Amino acid sequence: MNTLQQPRKSNRGFASMDPEKQRLIARKGGQSVPDEKRSFSQNPELAAKAGRKGGQSVNPDKRSFSRDHALASEAGRKGGHAAHVGVVKQTSTRH
Repeated sequence: MNTLQQPRKSNRGFASMDPEKQRLIARKGGQSVPDEKRSFSQNPELAAKAGRKGGQSVNPDKRSFSRDHALASEAGRKGGHAAHVGVVKQTSTRH
């Protein structure tokens, strides 16, 4: 008798679905709200205000960015690089 048993796989949840069904559901998430109703994309001030409010709701002792400036800087750089992946810089045609 084999003493090592394979862990039982659950047949519940997103991860247990076949990949095609996962893709179908994921696509719907991106289409759930029309562009004109995405308030943060239309109003950057509203997005900034919400971000500040969210940051203030975290216990100051647990705000890693407020305690570690280098960590915050690195995260900002990563975000900036990620936002520009695939963007082709246009070269100036002026002489």
